[in-house]
Amino acid sequence: MKASDGKVKTVQPNWASGHERHTFLFEHAAIDLLKASKNQTKTASLLRCGFNVINRILHLSTERGMQRRNYSQLTFQHLSIDEKSFRKGHHYITVLSHPQSGCVLDVEEDRTKESTKTLLNKSLTPDQLEKVSTISMDMWKPYIATAQETLPNASIVHDRFHLVKYLNEAIDQVRRREVKQHQDLKHSRYALLKNPENLTERQRIHFDAIADANYEVSKARQVRENFRELFSAGNLFARLLFNRWATDATRRKIKEIDKVVDMFNRHVSGVVNALLTNLNNAMAERLNGKIQELKTVGKGYRTFANFRSAILFFHGGLNLYPH
Repeated sequence: MKASDGKVKTVQPNWASGHERHTFLFEHAAIDLLKASKNQTKTASLLRCGFNVINRILHLSTERGMQRRNYSQLTFQHLSIDEKSFRKGHHYITVLSHPQSGCVLDVEEDRTKESTKTLLNKSLTPDQLEKVSTISMDMWKPYIATAQETLPNASIVHDRFHLVKYLNEAIDQVRRREVKQHQDLKHSRYALLKNPENLTERQRIHFDAIADANYEVSKARQVRENFRELFSAGNLFARLLFNRWATDATRRKIKEIDKVVDMFNRHVSGVVNALLTNLNNAMAERLNGKIQELKTVGKGYRTFANFRSAILFFHGGLNLYPH
């Protein structure tokens, strides 16, 4: 509009931002389509606009949602930290999530001690950090060291998923070693790694044949099943039950299993905490799967900034829409 002095004055309408070329109504539609498609290119095609327009809306709405979010008065008793591969090679991000809400609190590039500390300090206030009672994670040393320094009152819980995963990896290593001498172990990977209740009839028959042959791999699988039973044995004697399991596992003299038992013993506090509590990284692992879906649908992300905004846009529980 032209002012009384003849100069042109820019006026911001209530239906659009003064710095954008699209209306709030268009932004609403773009956010809804992004949520449905999880694909910026497809959303741009449907709305007949450029990719850069949709990418900017994703970043702006995420930034707006993070600015609106105020968790400073909440108490986070339990947190989860997990890693996710970012690009090919050893490029990772660290994801901090809240299992009770299923939301990602924030994401930081890399999985070093410094990046993990930055992530915790920017996500929670000093008072909140002191009130965290438990944190679920795998046995990655920088995560453990950072939690011990930054969360003074939190117990570290090495979640069930990763503990069983280590045993599964040991079982598969034994299978690959033994298959060179025993041809009937070919194509037995899934029969050995699946939980018994999930086996198909064909896989069950295959496993029964392996068990009857008394191979080391069937003994290694029994070690895993014995460990899984600890989670339903009650927590009154968790440390005693774990020690019995470890002693029985080492008596079988399977080198791959011995390595896992040794690792568990080095982190025995976090392992026993997993037996004592019902807390685990199940929600974090589901989020990990959803983040992988974002990567697959979006055909990868070239920059960390784009990846972080996408993760928080879809899984941050944010208020994204313009008002």
